[in-house]
Amino acid sequence: MQDAPPRHLHLDRQVGLDIEWADGEQVHYPIEWLRRMSPSADSRELRRQIEENPLTVLPSGGGLPLAAESIESVGNYAIRIRFNDGHSSGIFSWSYLRKIAPEKNS
Repeated sequence: MQDAPPRHLHLDRQVGLDIEWADGEQVHYPIEWLRRMSPSADSRELRRQIEENPLTVLPSGGGLPLAAESIESVGNYAIRIRFNDGHSSGIFSWSYLRKIAPEKNS
């Protein structure tokens, strides 16, 4: 059931992604959380650097508030979110989204 596609996705581009999972669990993923937790190689490396040095300088978003520009399906197993800072290389699988649910990682 962990890899089952969600029943419903709703993206508020300024606020975040709301998912209703097949088992009825509902989770809100803030935009900033999704960008920070992107599974892309560069984001994984940045998270590793932050763990080693909490004073790591974060990349600038060009002065605009972070937002999602679009969301698209990747097969039947994931989504890709394009952010307004140019980042779009992370593919969020259903199991990865379950794993990074903000409530589980606070």
